[in-house]
Amino acid sequence: MRRLFPVTEETAAQDSAADAGRARARAAAYSAAGGVGEHADREWSLAELAAAYAYPGQDRTGGAAWLRANMVSTLDGAAQHEGRSQPISGAADMRIFGTLRALADAVVVGAETVRREGYRPARARADFAAAREAAGQGPAPAIAVVSASLELDFSLPLFTEPLVPTLVLTGAAADPERITAAERAGARVVIAGDGAGVDPARAVRALAGLGHTRLLSEGGPRLLGRFIAAGVLDELCLTLSPMLTAGDAQRIAGGPQVAVPRRFALVSLLEDAGYLFARYQRS
Repeated sequence: MRRLFPVTEETAAQDSAADAGRARARAAAYSAAGGVGEHADREWSLAELAAAYAYPGQDRTGGAAWLRANMVSTLDGAAQHEGRSQPISGAADMRIFGTLRALADAVVVGAETVRREGYRPARARADFAAAREAAGQGPAPAIAVVSASLELDFSLPLFTEPLVPTLVLTGAAADPERITAAERAGARVVIAGDGAGVDPARAVRALAGLGHTRLLSEGGPRLLGRFIAAGVLDELCLTLSPMLTAGDAQRIAGGPQVAVPRRFALVSLLEDAGYLFARYQRS
């Protein structure tokens, strides 16, 4: 792993006081690593990755929820291969995936992605236990499933074996029997829409109301597209996989096109084994 952008610590420190704090954290990680530079091609520690992907502080967010998405795409724009993201991922991508989860209060995911990817509960990780406790977080992030129909298998471990209760976000017009089934399985149902579906902005506010202000969306493309269209996405962590798949796989975001393209600013770019790990924030 090596950092391609920002080029120097001085460059990063000029952005804001919050960025300067992250620069100091990276410098501390640099020292802990024995003085090996972050621009060197080596495996970063989990502490270094956590510092590189730290959520913005309250001086940036004002205490409101911060919604970031983590997605992977091939060189030709495919977000999946044969319906799953794992074939286009890699070892460093999975380390960052785990780090982003460990930093989050809640992981927001669409019902179709839960079914397709075989989602399981987030697990507690000893490497992040102290940091999560210091941040006032539970042992693992909650998984928040967005579903209008609630056509989910509530016998799966995601609902029956989580360290913290799985959340199900749905609309006020959802089938009462399916709501009851979810609650019997141990899930907490959160109403985040007046109709059958979920309103993206209301979902973010509802999660923040439960104390989940550090949010991570892992897709799928339709859910990410809805967050983009609603203007509630604050950050995109994008892995560019050095692969070509052709075919007609989905892009990282689907759904209706926004009227005016939304501009995001590059704040960080890492590289490992040909994979690029970009971090963009709303400009």
